[in-house]
Amino acid sequence: MDGTLVDTEPYWMAAETALVESFGGTWSHDDALQLVGNGLIDSALVLQNAGVDMDPQSIVDHLTDAVQEALRTRGVPFRPGARELLQDLRASGIRTGLVTMSLRRMALSVVDLVDFDAFDVVVAGDDVENPKPHPEPYLRAASLLDVDIADVVVIEDSPTGLRAGITAGAITLGVPHIVSLDGQGAHELWPTLASRRAADLVDLYARQTTVTGASR
Repeated sequence: MDGTLVDTEPYWMAAETALVESFGGTWSHDDALQLVGNGLIDSALVLQNAGVDMDPQSIVDHLTDAVQEALRTRGVPFRPGARELLQDLRASGIRTGLVTMSLRRMALSVVDLVDFDAFDVVVAGDDVENPKPHPEPYLRAASLLDVDIADVVVIEDSPTGLRAGITAGAITLGVPHIVSLDGQGAHELWPTLASRRAADLVDLYARQTTVTGASR
């Protein structure tokens, strides 16, 4: 979701910076980049080490509230082509799942702002025991969709997310945004989702399964 479907990473970074500075610490852009794609509890532990004197769950709740407020007041900035691709997937009858390490209430608030029935399932950070890069989030989504993970194309913008998709056994597409995905093992990298349609993902899947010699 964050960084792939919607460009909320600046909201998260601003919330992190304000929180760390409220405890007298400093938080740089490079510090924030380390948290892109991480599970929220893991990120909270990093923020504790930066001087935030709050328990991890309170940090997660505080950041989530701050980002939701930014979404309410500043809007939902969709990534180029993401909404259009999602709409075309739905029109083509291809099932879709949103897999995010944001809290479920955050994920649903974003989904509610999409003006069509965008996803068949939502798997959020508080729905799983193990966050990305563990494969559990994607394996759970595939199970809820009642599909084999080998028949899934995962779209990710972070190294953490890519590792989750690859380890799960999905064809994994990287679309870099804030951090580089070079050398992270994605089956393919696209610079943007702009002008991409469902047929492009079908073609990606066909090419990759031909390359691996897999039988899907």
